[in-house]
Amino acid sequence: MYPNLKLHIFRLGIRQNQIAKDLKFCESQLSKIIHGYREPSPGERKLLAGYLNVDESWLFERHENVLTPQSTIFTGFRGDKNGSG
Repeated sequence: MYPNLKLHIFRLGIRQNQIAKDLKFCESQLSKIIHGYREPSPGERKLLAGYLNVDESWLFERHENVLTPQSTIFTGFRGDKNGSG
């Protein structure tokens, strides 16, 4: 997953389909890159970084341990074994 990429797009208020159109990417291809299901080619990395006007290495930093509602840190937070009380 590339959270910097996802967050930067969100902060700019640009829709993924607009980026895909502007860069002549397939929308599903761009979505897979953003969510980490597909590795971008060196050319795609350069295009996206240039389009978003940010450093390529920062934009594509990998964060494998991003917290999600399904992460174990969110379960059982009340101190018991099942998280129910």
